[in-house]
Amino acid sequence: MAQVLEFRLPDLGEGLTEAEIVRWLVQVGDVVAVDQPVVEVETAKAMVEVPCPYGGVVTARFGEEGAELPVGAPLLTVAVGAAAEPAEESSGNVLVGYGTSAAPARRRRVRTSRPVAPTADGVARPAPAVAERPPAAAAPGSAPGATVRTPRGDTPERPEGPVPVISPLVRRLARENGLDLRRLAGSGPDGLILRADVEDAIRVSGVKVRAGTVATATVSAPSALGTEASATIAAAAATSARPAATAGTRIPLKGLRGAVADKLSRSRREIPDATCWVDADATELMRARTAMNAAGGSKISLLALLARICTSALGRFPELNSTVDTEAREIVLLDQVHLGFAAQTDRGLVVPVVRDAHTRDAESLTAEFVRLTEAAHAGTLTPGDLTGGTFTLNNYGVFGVDGSTPIVNHPEAAMLGVGRIVPKPWVHEGELAVRQVVQLSLTFDHRVCDGGTAGGFLRYVADCVEQPAVLLRTL
Repeated sequence: MAQVLEFRLPDLGEGLTEAEIVRWLVQVGDVVAVDQPVVEVETAKAMVEVPCPYGGVVTARFGEEGAELPVGAPLLTVAVGAAAEPAEESSGNVLVGYGTSAAPARRRRVRTSRPVAPTADGVARPAPAVAERPPAAAAPGSAPGATVRTPRGDTPERPEGPVPVISPLVRRLARENGLDLRRLAGSGPDGLILRADVEDAIRVSGVKVRAGTVATATVSAPSALGTEASATIAAAAATSARPAATAGTRIPLKGLRGAVADKLSRSRREIPDATCWVDADATELMRARTAMNAAGGSKISLLALLARICTSALGRFPELNSTVDTEAREIVLLDQVHLGFAAQTDRGLVVPVVRDAHTRDAESLTAEFVRLTEAAHAGTLTPGDLTGGTFTLNNYGVFGVDGSTPIVNHPEAAMLGVGRIVPKPWVHEGELAVRQVVQLSLTFDHRVCDGGTAGGFLRYVADCVEQPAVLLRTL
């Protein structure tokens, strides 16, 4: 006898309380193995696949793509036992963002028109065949966004399976603009819907909306009312069709954007920050990097050299690698340097963390920066990759700007900003010359140190940039 088990959205950790369904990886009737990913969700930290701890037949799914579910909400039900493949024990592995040891089994469709459903006595019995209908066709009195189930014969024929989209970001763009992807013909291989296809459709729909508004505003009144009355009615129609002065495009502060907003607001409320900056001649640092890469082996990135300089400076000025315990009114000096670096992605700004950066050399730092950057752009960073930083390196020079006064990444104590490196006139060895100059800025929590400590840290970083041989003392 089959037993139907309910799998709920697991505790996501790191204080996360909800997730948005990006893509279902299984259908009702599919056979799933223990620890097989069944749904892709997006949290405020990352986009990850959720593994199911049960093996059996999927009998129901809860939530459409794009729906937000709180932790503990039902995700799906699985019939375990006679109706499934040879039953496996639950693994208990339901942590989001971490891989599983078992490889997912091949999914197949179970040929049955009547899925198993639980009953009050706990025994699974066949349930009437149903089909999902979009929320727009919900019956009166049903909950907003709820899935309405109707007999299969009543639903129109629609293409089965997920719509082929190049990335979840494109799917989200369509969803936020009310665009039905099933009505869109993709220009990619095999009808794959690209971002350009969605943006073109959004522009076309915007033109249609504006045209409809103009038509409504210019509707004339019945001829029996006369020209003057018609003009009055037309003006009133135009006024009612025109959006209010405060109207505009509203972007929900949720997901990653909401998490960033909350963290920045908290930083501004709790941290009395200050900023100091200095210009430095980076010519010798650039030459040293060129020499390293010319010697063979893996290439060394400029960001890795700056990170190596930061870890050396934090060893001399540990106050800036700390956090403030506000309840205990204590400054906590941290033993390890977990270096965060700001990365701009299509989903927004994220700060991946390089663990134990103080123990890594330039090659190891380069490799880790590459790995985390690729994961950030792919949206596959785990919550562990995005938390636990103790100091942040912000290379805003990639945007073509010289300086910035960034907000400290709460609960850290400081952030080093690096501007673009550009040729500028500079006095070198008593003569005017064209040198590669960079502006460095340090934003720090004034509770953990005074200006003397912050200035000493920044001056040491600038000295290492100008004379990389200074780092030899710490190797």
